[in-house]
Amino acid sequence: MVKLKALLAVSTLALTAACGVAENNGQQQSSSGTIAVAKSAETVALHKLFDEQWQTDLKENPFAASYEGVKGFDHILPSVTPDDHARRLKQDREYLDKLRKIDRSQLSAADQVNYDAFDFYMHHRIKRAEFKAWRIPLLSDSGFYDGMLHYSRIASFKTAEDAENYIARLKAVPAYFAQHTANMQMGIEDGFVMPKEIIGGIQKILNGMDWPTAEESPFFAPFGSMADTITASDQDRLKHAAKAAINDAVIPAYKDFTAFFSGPYQEAAALSIAASDLPNGDAYYDAQVKFFTTLDLSADEIHNIGLSEVKRIRAAMDKIIEEVSFEGSFADFLHFLRTDPQFYAKTPEELLKEAAYIAKEADGRLPAFFGRLPRQPYSVQPVPDDIAPNYTGGRYVPAPLDALKGGEYWVNTYALDKRPLYVLPALSLHEGVPGHHLQFALTAELENMPKFRSAMTSHAYQEGWGLYTEALGVEMGTYKTPYEHFGRLTYEMWRACRLVVDTGMHTKGWSREQAQDYLRNNSAMSLQEVLTEVDRYIAWPGQALAYKMGELKIWELRHKSKQELGDKFDVRDFHDALHANGSIPLQLLEQQINAYIQKTKGQKIKEEQS
Repeated sequence: MVKLKALLAVSTLALTAACGVAENNGQQQSSSGTIAVAKSAETVALHKLFDEQWQTDLKENPFAASYEGVKGFDHILPSVTPDDHARRLKQDREYLDKLRKIDRSQLSAADQVNYDAFDFYMHHRIKRAEFKAWRIPLLSDSGFYDGMLHYSRIASFKTAEDAENYIARLKAVPAYFAQHTANMQMGIEDGFVMPKEIIGGIQKILNGMDWPTAEESPFFAPFGSMADTITASDQDRLKHAAKAAINDAVIPAYKDFTAFFSGPYQEAAALSIAASDLPNGDAYYDAQVKFFTTLDLSADEIHNIGLSEVKRIRAAMDKIIEEVSFEGSFADFLHFLRTDPQFYAKTPEELLKEAAYIAKEADGRLPAFFGRLPRQPYSVQPVPDDIAPNYTGGRYVPAPLDALKGGEYWVNTYALDKRPLYVLPALSLHEGVPGHHLQFALTAELENMPKFRSAMTSHAYQEGWGLYTEALGVEMGTYKTPYEHFGRLTYEMWRACRLVVDTGMHTKGWSREQAQDYLRNNSAMSLQEVLTEVDRYIAWPGQALAYKMGELKIWELRHKSKQELGDKFDVRDFHDALHANGSIPLQLLEQQINAYIQKTKGQKIKEEQS
């Protein structure tokens, strides 16, 4: 999974035309060079709209601007009052109306993709904003409160002004928290609140964010490695100002929010875990499903797909149990995997080193599967202690291309007896390479795409790719033992179960315990992971559907490409085509793969004729 909330936008994306002549905003690329052509009025209007919307988004989401490397907003935090949200919704409706007044048929093939991406992006942003989901600005493992925490981990000060801007943001934390708290109070009054059953896990995270002093908080860490170009006197001055801001503003803001959350909010929390039981809940969950899967499928259809996939994967798991000559039931085998010491690291360092070895081995095998490889490196890091207890087993955290360090593959070293080694290869492929790091780093290096695309996240494309790469590891030779193969299948089973469990809890009356039992009984996931995962699905309705639905579409497109291209099919070209357009909805991805197929067929015909 990728750490992508409102605070973290993907690095700049770009478009490479999938077939015919490569087009580039009023230019055509031919074998003889770049030939300038006149831009049509429709093209000019389209890109003016893109630029206008992008500039607005930078002002509205300064965190995203910082992650994009755009200067001018590093000193502020977002304003999130109800009036701000209403104003943004009005703006978005106006942008979508302007888009639909542009004649799409008069645009280049590249800009038709941009048009469709913008249409999808704005349509769903409007649809979801209408439910005022900002009244619940938290998930089970993260929320608005960790925006500055994550930023502090990648912040670097090359000049004194960089540090001063960071300090200004620290001073803005109390107002930012107060606005979110007021929105949550509105949620209490409207009955749009988090379920009571998952409050405890979030409370545990907040309780861990009680720092005695500024120096002991993660917010002060960037001041330990300021650039040498900042004078010693300035460094002393900045450190003093930072300590004051953290002690006087940040720490009290966290204390105040924790008191609100553990008091009035917990008392008003919902008794039901179902999104459909929220005000206008059926429509809200349906909108979530369509946004996260980017497909026009109902919850019932997805639930049934999940049941079918669970059955198929279970048959593959049974074959492995037979292969290792295990005597006992499926449940007995799961108990063996969960309790035998051979499958668990004894120290955090051992777990991290094993993950790093798997990741580095995968690095060396990439050229056989990809024509384009990213320049940006990545590292293996532990999940930060302050959020580890209620966090997933691993995650990828991207970094801007101009950051002083690369992306990070986080491995959770909390509760080592719940972090089995047999799933580590699948996790490492998903979060590192060829999964999210390769995906994000390649996307960041693309050029000539409208800036709005950098804020557009297609969860089905991103997480579908991550799951697809777990199976790709079979072809890469990553899995060395039957247990590691079973670990891969248990991760695939986990994502298939999500289709059943997420729709079950939010539309079919499933209880939290019923969902936990379904995951526990069908996969070798540790019990710790089962608990944290189910709480995540409760807090983030529909998002967990993206993984399996995206993966199924990618495999469908690969099989289609191989069938139609025959001996001209090259998996490297296919993977490059998948990443040629960045994060796009699955419908647009399918259109681009169809174009890649036709282009390759055309090349084959030319070769046969020559």
